[in-house]
Amino acid sequence: MPANERCKMKIINATGLDFKELNEEIRKTDEAEIIGLEGQRYIGCGTEGKKLYLCGFSGNGLGSFMNGGEIIVYGNAQDQICDTMNDGIVVVHGSAGDAAGYAMRGGEIYIEGKVGYRAGIHMKEYGDKKPVIVVGENAGSFLGEYQAGGLIVVLNLKNASPVGFFCGTGMHGGKIFLRTEEEPVNISPKVNVSKADKNDLKEIKKYITKFAELFKKDVNFLLNSTFYVLTPDSNNPYKELYIQN
Repeated sequence: MPANERCKMKIINATGLDFKELNEEIRKTDEAEIIGLEGQRYIGCGTEGKKLYLCGFSGNGLGSFMNGGEIIVYGNAQDQICDTMNDGIVVVHGSAGDAAGYAMRGGEIYIEGKVGYRAGIHMKEYGDKKPVIVVGENAGSFLGEYQAGGLIVVLNLKNASPVGFFCGTGMHGGKIFLRTEEEPVNISPKVNVSKADKNDLKEIKKYITKFAELFKKDVNFLLNSTFYVLTPDSNNPYKELYIQN
C-alpha cells in the first residue's frame, strides 16, 4: 500500500499475541495494518465495517462470520477463510487453502493465485445476498461441493486444468464459471455444462473487472475469453434437502 496511507492508520504488531488478544486489538480500531503474524486463527472473525491489511502468516478461519468491511492479505491464506461470511470483501495476494468460503452466504472473495479442495462448499444465497468467489489460477477437487447458491469464477490464468476432480458434487444451486478453451472434464454427472453466452458473461463481468483492478490484470483479455458455465441438474435429489428462501 502507498506509504502515505500507512502513516494514517494504526499498526498492530501481532507477535506474541494469541488470536483472542489480536482480535481485541482489531475491535478497537476501524482501520489497521497487522504485522508480525504468527499463524493466528480467526483474524477478523465477526468484524463489520473495518479495513485490515495483513502482512505475514495468517492462520485458519480468516474472516469467518464477517458482516462487512474489507480484509486484504499480502501473502497466502490458510484453510476455511470466510467461513459463514455474511458480507464484506476479502482480497488475497497469494493462494488460499482448503474450504475457502465454507457456507458463505454473502460477500466477495478475490484470490490471485490458487485455491485448495472444496472451495465454495455449502455456499448459499440468503435473502438479497449473493456470495462470490473469484480465483485467479485453478481450484482443487470438489469445487462447489453441495453449492446451493452464489457464483464461483475460476480464471485459470496459467492455462492449466481449471479444476480438479468431482467438481460440483451435490451442487443444487448457484453457478460455477470456468475459463477454458475446451469443455472441462472431471465434472459431477449431476451438473449441466455449457459454453457461457453473452447473458452468462454479463452476470460475472463486474467481478472479473474488480479482480483485474485488484491484481493489475488485462480485463479485456479476460472478458473476451471462453468460459464454460456449470449449473445443477434440475433432477438433483440434494435440492430436496434444502428449504427455499
